[in-house]
This record gives sequence, C-alpha cells and structure tokens, in this order.
Amino acid sequence: MAGQSLGQTTRTMRAVAAMTVAATAVLLSACGSTSDSGSDGGGGDNGQESADGPVGVVLPLLTSPFWQAYNEYVPQMADSEGVDAMDTINSDNDSAQQITDINNLLNQNVAGLVVAPLDSAAIAAALDQAERRGVPVVAVDVAPESGQVEMIVRANNVAYGEMACDYLGEQVGEGKVVQIMGDLSSVNGRERSEAFRACAAEKYPDLEVLEIPADWESDKAAAQLDTLLNANPDIQGIYMQAGGVYLAPTLQTLRSKDMLHPAGEEGHITIVSNDGIPQELEAIRSGEIDATVSQPADSYAQYGMYYIRAAMAGETFEPGPTDHGSTIVELPNGLLEDQLPAPLVTRENVDDPELWGNSR
Repeated sequence: MAGQSLGQTTRTMRAVAAMTVAATAVLLSACGSTSDSGSDGGGGDNGQESADGPVGVVLPLLTSPFWQAYNEYVPQMADSEGVDAMDTINSDNDSAQQITDINNLLNQNVAGLVVAPLDSAAIAAALDQAERRGVPVVAVDVAPESGQVEMIVRANNVAYGEMACDYLGEQVGEGKVVQIMGDLSSVNGRERSEAFRACAAEKYPDLEVLEIPADWESDKAAAQLDTLLNANPDIQGIYMQAGGVYLAPTLQTLRSKDMLHPAGEEGHITIVSNDGIPQELEAIRSGEIDATVSQPADSYAQYGMYYIRAAMAGETFEPGPTDHGSTIVELPNGLLEDQLPAPLVTRENVDDPELWGNSR
C-alpha cells in the first residue's frame, strides 16, 4: 500500500494472515487451538521438522534453581518441538539488559523469540521492536502489560497467592504471618502479593499480615526477615513467593535464631512457598517447610517452544480449554495466556513422580 513503512506493511500482512487462520479455526470448530497444523497440541514427536529459522531464548536470571531447571529443559523441549533454539541468554535480573539482549537477537535476524520478562511494563519497548521486525514472541512466566506477544505461557499467579493464604489460614488460624514478596514491577509479584493480602483480609481476619518487598533477591529477603523476626519473634507463618530465591536465606535466618523447628514440634513456623524445586520438596520431607506450589518449569519450556513454533507457522489460538490440561484465557489487555496447572505440594503428595522437581 502506497505510503506505508516497511514495519506497517509487515504488521498488515501478519494481521491479514492471522485473520485468515482464525477464520479457518472457527470453521473447524477448534477448541483452545487451531487444528489444521497436524500438531498434537504440544509435546510434539521427536524428529519433527524444525520451524524455519533460529529462535532466541531469553532468561530473566540464573541464580534460582527454578530458572536453572528451566534453562536445562529448553534444549530438550526445543528438540521435541522441532525448534532451532539458540543458546539461551541470561539477563541477570536486569530489565534494561534484557531489552538490550532482545535487540541484539533481533539484529541477528532470529525468526522467533521466547522471553521470560523481568519487568511487565518495560518489556514493551523490546516487544514493539520485535513487532516492527515481524518477529513473533512468546512470553514465559510473566505477562507483559502491553506490546504484542503470540501467547503467554504461565500459571495462575493469583491462585498462587490464594493457595498460600488458604494453607496458612487453615494451619495457623490466627497470629502474625509474613509474605516475602517478589519484585512488584513484575505482574507475578503484584498478583501473588495482592491475592494473598486480599484472601487473608476476607477469609482469615485473625491473621496479621506483615510484608517484605524482597525484589526476587535473596540478600534482601534474609536481611529484612532478620529485622522482622527481631521485632516480631511471635511470627507463626511465612509465605515465600519464590522458593528458588528465598528458601535458602529463609531457612538460614531461622536456623541462626534457633527458630527452625520441624513440623510437629513446638515452635514450628508454618512455611508455604512457590516454585516446586527439588530443594523445596526435600524441605517438605524433612519438615522444615510445609508446602509449595509447583510452578511447572518443564511445561514452561515445552509450551514456550510449542507456541513459538506455532506462531512461526502462522497458527493462531482462541480462549478455551486446551488438550494439555490447561485453559487459554484472554487478559484485559487482549493478550492470550495459557494457564498451565500448578498443584499444591504437601507431605501427602511430595513423592508424586509427576512433579517435575522429583525428576531432577
């Protein structure tokens, strides 16, 4: 079209293609995903032909066992989904560096991007650049506030906060509990924090919620928890929003104060976490902590690769149940999110072989 820029032309072509595929999907009455690709809805067979072009994979950090596990799953799942994944790039918990990392990959002419955003708002600049280049993006773990992504692969973080609240509310009943929060510039940190706080206020009014804004940083968690325990030695429960980062410093801080008592013993502080890393599962077995929400590192890698391959092939998706036990929802900003299952793990099911943390 006369007068259009290259970026505008690319966006127009992608929009027309997307509408065409979406119309086809409606005619085929697909539920959750289009059915004209011959795919099995994720978990593709080994030996699939690779999607055209290399895919850049950007990690938020590698200091957490959770992200270390995800990083190890990426090449395995890329191979099973037929994706030519490049070596992963670690943004080292620096949102500005993450934008630079994405721009560097775009300058290498990647055909797709799988990104775990650090900052839900700041990532928009990189997403806009990818859209101008006509490069599809799949977001993993964190939902962007704006910008175009083909799919967000994530679990329900509101449910994380609510499950932790219910567990502590039922186990503790009344008294002081503390939530060690994540970075509030991330929608994950905000949703977990707000959900926990709201649940406690509505359902467990006898809980007094104390808060530590730790920004996904272990040193901050340890220092602020130490200060909080000095002022409140009667704390009854702790909610750690990221066991991969907060487990070790929390246990060490409690141990240093002779406040780490196994479940069932007098003085035990009830602890519930998020992530499902092997170290958390072992801590549940030993009674040091009581529960965790198993965030699916393996499925994050698998479906990140599945959706980027689909996007590169021009497939589109609609809200609804999927064939892999999850539900695609449309967010208020119009983006689609595949909300993968994330079960609560306690002493009763900690040895379940289906938990990814038991396969590490």
